[in-house]
Amino acid sequence: MKRNIDTGSSNYIPTNTDYEKAEMDQLRNALRRSYTERFLMMTKLMKMNVMFKQAKIIRPRYTLPK
Repeated sequence: MKRNIDTGSSNYIPTNTDYEKAEMDQLRNALRRSYTERFLMMTKLMKMNVMFKQAKIIRPRYTLPK
């Protein structure tokens, strides 16, 4: 983590190599997964997609106090 020495704040400035490393790590982890794990994850995402499509946001109507 890079720190700004003048102020002592911990503002992290990501570099291009950080993104490349993270992308490679994700690819490696994906390749380690079995077909069964991939299938289970896909079915979970599909179920969530259906649930979100059918969801309705219900809120009470705002009325001014009398």
